[in-house]
Amino acid sequence: MVNTGEINGSSNLMDFLDEPIPDVGTYEDFHTIDWLREKSRDTDRHRKITNKSKESVWEFIKGLLDAWSGWVVMLKIGLLAGTLAGVIDLAVDWMTDLKEGICLNDFWYSHEQCCWASNEATFEDRDKCPQWQTWSELLITKAEGASAYILNYFLYILWALLFAFLAVALVRVFAPYACGSGIPEIKTILSGFIIRGYLGKWTLLIKTVTLVLVVSSGLSLGKEGPSVHVACCCGNFFCSLFSKYSKNEGKRREVLSAAAAVGVSVAFGAPIGGVLFSLEEVSYYFPLKTLWRSFFAALVAAFTLRSINPFGNSRLVLFYVEYHTPWYMMELIPFILLGVFGGLWGTLFIRCNIAWCRRRKTTSLGKYPVLEVIVVTAITAIIAYPNPYTRRSTSELISELFNDCGALESSQLCDYINDINMTRPVDDIPDRPAGPGVYTAMWQLALALVFKIIITIFTFGMKIPSGLFIPSIAVGAIAGRIVGVGVEQLAYHHHDWIIFRNWCRPGADCVTPGLYAMVGAAACLGGVTRMTVSLVVIMFELTGGLEYIVPLMAAAVTSKWVADAFGKEGIYEAHIHLNGYPFLDVKDEFTHRTLATDVMRPRRGEPPLSVLTQDNLTVEDVETLIKDTDYNGFPVVVSRDSERLIGFAQRRELIIAIKNARQRQDGVVSNSIIYFTEDPPELPANSPHPLKLRRILNLSPFTVTDHTPMETVVDIFRKLGLRQCLVTRSGRLLGIITKKDVLRHMAQMANQDPESIMFN
Repeated sequence: MVNTGEINGSSNLMDFLDEPIPDVGTYEDFHTIDWLREKSRDTDRHRKITNKSKESVWEFIKGLLDAWSGWVVMLKIGLLAGTLAGVIDLAVDWMTDLKEGICLNDFWYSHEQCCWASNEATFEDRDKCPQWQTWSELLITKAEGASAYILNYFLYILWALLFAFLAVALVRVFAPYACGSGIPEIKTILSGFIIRGYLGKWTLLIKTVTLVLVVSSGLSLGKEGPSVHVACCCGNFFCSLFSKYSKNEGKRREVLSAAAAVGVSVAFGAPIGGVLFSLEEVSYYFPLKTLWRSFFAALVAAFTLRSINPFGNSRLVLFYVEYHTPWYMMELIPFILLGVFGGLWGTLFIRCNIAWCRRRKTTSLGKYPVLEVIVVTAITAIIAYPNPYTRRSTSELISELFNDCGALESSQLCDYINDINMTRPVDDIPDRPAGPGVYTAMWQLALALVFKIIITIFTFGMKIPSGLFIPSIAVGAIAGRIVGVGVEQLAYHHHDWIIFRNWCRPGADCVTPGLYAMVGAAACLGGVTRMTVSLVVIMFELTGGLEYIVPLMAAAVTSKWVADAFGKEGIYEAHIHLNGYPFLDVKDEFTHRTLATDVMRPRRGEPPLSVLTQDNLTVEDVETLIKDTDYNGFPVVVSRDSERLIGFAQRRELIIAIKNARQRQDGVVSNSIIYFTEDPPELPANSPHPLKLRRILNLSPFTVTDHTPMETVVDIFRKLGLRQCLVTRSGRLLGIITKKDVLRHMAQMANQDPESIMFN
């Protein structure tokens, strides 16, 4: 007999969950979001707004504001990220020069700005002016000699150690997530994983400050990767101001994809390259409207940075260059060889860096992050100072290596023997024999190359913000410049050889060593990250010339082929696997002939699957099941005998719903029946009020049959972003496959440790 009077009298009790419940639909830390549910919730929200907008003018205006909120968020991200990038560039410029000296008139001026403001600086000696003094001139009034050199050397090391110590201390104390590049974690977050605090306000503040400190310290790292993290923190901050994004993790990730594009846009001054980088390298879900919004945000950020003009040259980056000589078909041979070098360097770096990072994680070395940073900084500063090419900031080094030698260049790399009869225009200087300065520069660059290759392996991955783009570009640019000068001198001295005869006549400007540096930079960056399209676009946006796309493409493709021959993983994917993040890479192929039944839980010999029945479990039964297990959700079946599937209930939502029911309704007790059906079950007259939880039930969980090939299952998980998939046969529930099970199975098939997958 059903206690109809009691039930009808308390219909509001059973159906109170038909109203939204606080925190239902949110996710716990280190859990994966349900992309399908997020998409469905956004569709429902949009439908409600559309229907309401027809009711009144005010609701129509609210609908318009909601539609425009995405563009407003993009505008704010672009403005804030562009401003932060400009501030970082200005601060790095000043603090890098602070290691060598100070401007007496205005201490906040960098070396270059100080001498710009001076009336006593000449064009030939534009880096020398009385207002700028080195520390030896200031402290012991000596500019030359052993004592001045030793004092400057000592203070250079001291400043570097101070900057590095401040950076690692701030990261350790205030924001542990501010360390590293950030791109592996951003990729994982964009794939649907929750890492709370990783994009928080403290992380944004500390990463911005410490990024200035570590780049200024002279360590072999860059700001480009961390700039993506900083931009994504800006994106996350503005998402929290709009309920459309703060309450929907899927929509939030659309904004973060655009923010990643902004990060690269301001780091390289390459808005189009930034959008392509987000699409090719970082994003997991990238709909067409996100492409448009990314483009808009990258444009706003680039415009903001251009307005700040941090380098004083109306350019967005320090190493913007223009070449005036075309390239020749025969030069593709050295370009391809540079591509091979880039692929080999990428493979060497990834293997050595991952081995070192694994050692850091598994030994006592990882317990002393501050000491590690101090030691690496000390070694870097001690070795870097004697060599003028490693002493200066890496961006300045790259700028010099990329530059073409004009008539007004005073660099050692441009110390050629000039023909006194030469009357050519400034931009068309013929190839000349190398002078002593060029030969000195060559061996100094060779030493710098070896130093950069070794020290970057140990620097990337320390507990400080550390980007990899600039060190990789520097390694490639050094190698490229050396090759370029070699080809140039070969062409000059042997212009009658058959390979040079057609395109390199005496007195002609045939070879541009700076172009070789550019191609080498693209090759090495491609070898490490495995980028192709976005890399070429970024590099040609740096040069401002379209005619060098073919050399860049040849080098990028060659480096990727060579590196892929030794392993498919780029550095970011390798770090994702090292850290055990649950990331299903779209680029990975699954070719094994296993079935869903081979992967699903429970396996043979394991306890049966924990399930909920639709109408005969009490509140206490469900709470006991939740307490005794750590599963993220439970299938709901008609009964344990039939095992006919009804739906799927998330663990977190069950906990929140029961807690809310206990707080808001007096009639819910431990032996109240929970039911997931539309109509209440038949209960004895004296039984407590039942609790209806149908609202939190997913009535259309994704299911596959037990004979579905795992290749299809893996593809479904990738393309739909599933958390779990239920396995059935003729409507009967057999088991469950979670994202963790898929990742473990893929690791097992690749002969890797299946237990290396980190979840909670």
